[in-house]
Amino acid sequence: MVSDRSKPHASRREFLRLATGLVSAIIGLLLGIPFVAALVAPTYRKSQSPYARVGEVGPLPTEQPVDLRFRFQTTDTFLKETETHEVWVIKHSDSDLTVFSPICTHLGCHYDWAASAQEFVCPCHNSIFSITGKVLAGPAPRPLDTLPYRIEHGVLYVKWERFQAGIPEKIQG
Repeated sequence: MVSDRSKPHASRREFLRLATGLVSAIIGLLLGIPFVAALVAPTYRKSQSPYARVGEVGPLPTEQPVDLRFRFQTTDTFLKETETHEVWVIKHSDSDLTVFSPICTHLGCHYDWAASAQEFVCPCHNSIFSITGKVLAGPAPRPLDTLPYRIEHGVLYVKWERFQAGIPEKIQG
């Protein structure tokens, strides 16, 4: 004969087994959601334009280099990062510009515009560039790097790219 005490004891075991399984399933589900979202989200996400809004073209002076800074936000799964970049822009007309990367082609230093001499000058190793980006003096192996841009409704958008320094070829790096 089976005593009545064994039934509640067995029920208690069954309850604990069921509760443990339920809690484990909930924890596994909660931990799995971000993983599944990371795998599936890129197929549904709008592709981000590689061009960043820099500013209005109209107010820029003609044939004078202007140092402009802009912010560009990148998104990687759940991480959003905002980077600040700088470019040198020379306006030839409202639809024609030259956009230079601010990084010297010699060793990757940042150069400045010397208005009195009408030249770009890198203070690190005395590379000097013309307003067109041509190397005038110094150890720079190539002209200043230009960046792709587009103009929409009078607004300048620039595609930020970084190039390898110290080599004669313009190679992204």
